[in-house]
Amino acid sequence: MDAVTITVLLAIAAMALVLLYVSGELRRPEQVIISAALIAGAFVIRGLCMGHVTLDYENFLAHWVDYYRENGGFAALGGKIGNYNLPYLYFLCLFSYIDVYDLYLIKALSIFFDVILAWAGMKLAGLYTASPARRLAAFFLVLYWPTVILNGSYWGQCDSIYVAFAVLALYLALDGRPAAGMACMAASFAFKLQAVFLMPIFVVLLIARKVKLRHFLVFPLAYLALMLPAVLAGYPLLDTVTLYFDQMGTVGSGLNYNSPSIFAFSRGVANEGLASALGILAAFALMGAAFAWAWLRRSRLNNRAILGFAVLLAVGIPFLLPHMHERYFFGADILTLLLACTAPEYLVLPALCEFASLLGYHAYLKMRYLLPMSYGAAALALVLAGAAAYTAAQLRPARK
Repeated sequence: MDAVTITVLLAIAAMALVLLYVSGELRRPEQVIISAALIAGAFVIRGLCMGHVTLDYENFLAHWVDYYRENGGFAALGGKIGNYNLPYLYFLCLFSYIDVYDLYLIKALSIFFDVILAWAGMKLAGLYTASPARRLAAFFLVLYWPTVILNGSYWGQCDSIYVAFAVLALYLALDGRPAAGMACMAASFAFKLQAVFLMPIFVVLLIARKVKLRHFLVFPLAYLALMLPAVLAGYPLLDTVTLYFDQMGTVGSGLNYNSPSIFAFSRGVANEGLASALGILAAFALMGAAFAWAWLRRSRLNNRAILGFAVLLAVGIPFLLPHMHERYFFGADILTLLLACTAPEYLVLPALCEFASLLGYHAYLKMRYLLPMSYGAAALALVLAGAAAYTAAQLRPARK
């Protein structure tokens, strides 16, 4: 790595320590020293990963940065390139001006949001526990979670961005700041379509009266605000709204792409179109059942139950949908981990979820299967059952 990249990583590591300090989590000198050492370790691991080049970078990201570099950077925003949404492309435009290996810049962006994700997870966990140790555990477990490290610093993907905004959105809504929460949810969706796996929790928040109908107006306003720079550069406004519909046409026709979804159990399906339709129907049925359950138990719909519903949706929706890829359970990985930080007796849930996700990561990164993906699907089925049990326990009437 060059000196600029090392400086950037050091700055992000310092930011992580500052976030812990200003959040009031570091009250004693020994806490500062231990936290600094743990942050340093997390960044050394990431630094060792940054040189790895994947096909996603070679075939897509590198070409997109080159396009902006050759066409005037931000002046080229009006053109259509790639299948990522515009807020992420803003960063690629920025990188086109910097004389640093763009792979490092792309990965540094994801590492920055690894820290934001860890901080947002800590803040969300803090709503459920008064223990500083558990809050710090949430921060460092997220920072060291294998799929978080692999996704950004090794693979060069950006799933930490949309999940960081989604976790922050849930925290803000539960903390009495629903408008800010809705704006963060819009930012999550603006970066990645996969935010739709997490967005339905706002219906549960509506049932719980944590948000009101008027707050849903913030979503389109915030989304359009994030599209505005590209629109001013000449990008068609209508295309910013329909972009994800176009993107859905590029996911492929296969029922499963190295994903631990229910379709990992399928072998030689005769009618893939019918199977796909049934999977979509099942995902909508899961959402409907979750909303009905929340409505019927709305008098018991406390913050812990809402977290349980968030896990159910984040795991269940991609589990049932067709055409899922290996990274689509990133939000589930994080939410199950945060649930376990607040209720350690459920630690098996993030362990199973991580096992399932890592099978998919191994399949892509090593180009071979470590174990059949059906093993991961079975693990996620157990996670769904555990999340349902946790949620039911929170909604159960209190004993006299």
